Amino acid sequence: MTSHRDGAQLAVISHRFEAIVRRMSNTLARSGRSGVLNTARDFSCCILTAEGSVLMTGQSPPIHVMGGPDLQAQAMRQFYPSVKAGDAFLHNSPYHGNTHAADHSILVPVVDSHGRHRFTVLAKAHQADCGNSVPTTYMASARDIYEEGALIFPVVQVQQDYTDREDILRMCEMRIRVPEQWRGDYLAVIGSARIGERALLQLGEEIGWDSLDEFAAAWLDYSEARMAATIRALPAGGAITSTCHDPFPHVPEGVSIQASVTVRPEDGIIEVDLCDNPDCVPSGLNLSEASSRTAALIGIFNSIDPTIPHNQGSFRRVRVHLRENCVVGIPRHPASCSVATTNLANRVGNLVQRAMAEIGEGIGMAEVGSGMSPAEAVVSGIDRRAGKQAFVNQIFTGTNGGAGGPATDGWLTMDDLGSGGTLLLDSVEIDELKQPIIIHKRQIAPDSEGAGRHRGAPGIDVEYGPHEGELEAIYANDGSVNPMMGARGGHAGARSAQFKRERSGTLVGLDICGPVRIADGERIVARTSGGGGYGAPETRDREAVADDVREGWISIARAIDIYRVAIDATGAVDHVATDVLRAQATTSGKNQL
Repeated sequence: MTSHRDGAQLAVISHRFEAIVRRMSNTLARSGRSGVLNTARDFSCCILTAEGSVLMTGQSPPIHVMGGPDLQAQAMRQFYPSVKAGDAFLHNSPYHGNTHAADHSILVPVVDSHGRHRFTVLAKAHQADCGNSVPTTYMASARDIYEEGALIFPVVQVQQDYTDREDILRMCEMRIRVPEQWRGDYLAVIGSARIGERALLQLGEEIGWDSLDEFAAAWLDYSEARMAATIRALPAGGAITSTCHDPFPHVPEGVSIQASVTVRPEDGIIEVDLCDNPDCVPSGLNLSEASSRTAALIGIFNSIDPTIPHNQGSFRRVRVHLRENCVVGIPRHPASCSVATTNLANRVGNLVQRAMAEIGEGIGMAEVGSGMSPAEAVVSGIDRRAGKQAFVNQIFTGTNGGAGGPATDGWLTMDDLGSGGTLLLDSVEIDELKQPIIIHKRQIAPDSEGAGRHRGAPGIDVEYGPHEGELEAIYANDGSVNPMMGARGGHAGARSAQFKRERSGTLVGLDICGPVRIADGERIVARTSGGGGYGAPETRDREAVADDVREGWISIARAIDIYRVAIDATGAVDHVATDVLRAQATTSGKNQL
């Protein structure tokens, strides 16, 4: 076979690998038991080399697959230097390369007929329940891993010779509140990994293992070359950006962090320094090493050419500096990392892409909406429709708004930076079938977008309550105090909010974190975060402003006051009045200077 450095061959085989990841993902989506998997699709699949380099990630939430699978594979090699066909390992330890305890990963070494370890497949699935001391996989208030209570599996063998280690599974079933649901999800993840293993074994027999090794090396080199060329075309410079996570349990002042980003085109390198940040906090906010690295990488990849492959080759060109015992660095046991994939991870990635926007026009982004509002709560209780059976599941009834960028408006269903728009918004009907809840409202929140030349996406208003009896909702919000910032003159998105609607109809404000008990006849009300805008709002295309008014995303008053666009009685742009408004805005800006 000729060299895989031939572009056509490289493309063909890369698509074969991508197809394998897609088969793994389809298996998980179709066979997962809990709604967080088969409805929202909060899972990821990827292929790594035998040495542990991320090779192919497919369409997965980026927080899962960009900066952590290689660390997980290294841990597997450390604990199991010799692997055999039929082995499978359960890994969810945030201290050994995983994101957080709620993400159960299955690693399967792909071993050829001669006993040589050739590749590793990884399937990662967020759990509806992972044994925490309260019914949620996001325990924001946990002061350490002991209070969190999650079962931790630092590369534990769960299959040998393709047979389950039943003792491990019994441990899970004794601690997890919905054991049958968990067992179904476990089988889905194992099945996904085995599908990937089988497909790679077939590909190796078809093409030849040495040829696949050549491809892997060439694919990583190609990706690195693409990344280096892109960076060399960027403006040189640096920026330091800062932000503050909202006040949280055990951190009443919030958590202030910063990121220093430096672009070195002459070297084809981007550096992100997160070392100058606070130590770990007595809260579930601490980022795992995987989440810290990944959040920084997401911010970089959101800021540049989106066609560059996300693998270890392109990652080589981004240097992320972390320190131990840092809230956005490398945690030390027993610091809790329960919400390591969301809140502060979103803040870190947002800082990085906003810094890139400061370094040069046409790159970077504003900030993506952040926080897990009650619209994405883990709900639990007793389902009286099913013979008083316990239920636990995370619902995705409303997403945060995406950020405006140099070329496009924010993505409405972005959800958050770590999800990257890959998670699906739940079907109202399916949520009401799976849990005893009624969703009374889900709609776009007008005037909640971050205004800009390219606006951020608006937040979403959600209202739901129990079908009968009561339910508990546990969430870990952010952005209620410190909103998502704009970039290059763009405005911040609207703040998130959370309330309880009492039986009388009165709205009562809720804390930024659950748990909240919602009794029969009561409802929980959520407003998700709007995304930040990119560029000055008064430079936005006036027809785009009129479209937003017609769609009900912004009001006529906001079009006039913020975008300086006049709309007539028919909903069309009044160009003469708009010229006057925008001339006044320009004059006002000059006077301020």
